[in-house]
Amino acid sequence: MDRKVILNLAVSLDGYICDCDGGFEWIRGQGDRSLDTQPLYDIEEFARQIDVVVMGRKAYADCGLDFIKEAAGKQFWVASSQKISLDPPAVRVSGDVVAQVLALKQQPGKDIWLFGGAGLTQPFIQADAVDEYIIGIIPILLGRGRRLFQADFASIPLHLEQTWIDDGIVILRYHRERKSG
Repeated sequence: MDRKVILNLAVSLDGYICDCDGGFEWIRGQGDRSLDTQPLYDIEEFARQIDVVVMGRKAYADCGLDFIKEAAGKQFWVASSQKISLDPPAVRVSGDVVAQVLALKQQPGKDIWLFGGAGLTQPFIQADAVDEYIIGIIPILLGRGRRLFQADFASIPLHLEQTWIDDGIVILRYHRERKSG
């Protein structure tokens, strides 16, 4: 089975991945599980299928490595053109990060989690280098912040593979449709 680059993030209903200050304390359910689907989305199961997490400098500054419980044995690539201080096992990557991840994808291993933020994910989207999108839509309209999807990329056809509802959070899993020919 081929490795996949998987963008897995939460967004507000109006498309923001964090507020204007980089905060994400708004990422929570609505306190009503009456519409929950079974089984629920299992982020820990997802974490077991990946061995590399790619994140931007701002995402690292906002989250550190605490967002993933099963960090042992995983590589953490923090994309930054600046020299920054990182806690092991995080390492800095710079330059053409898309090309580096696509080269890594050709090596044996598990899937690659494209964690964010928007400055990092945009070049991957523009290069059509994301194989799978797992987007959790949080039941809130933020009105402003950092957008997940920015302008200026060609249409990318997707195929809905799976859905979950967990405490009002709608989680959608799409695979990129491969162009034939």
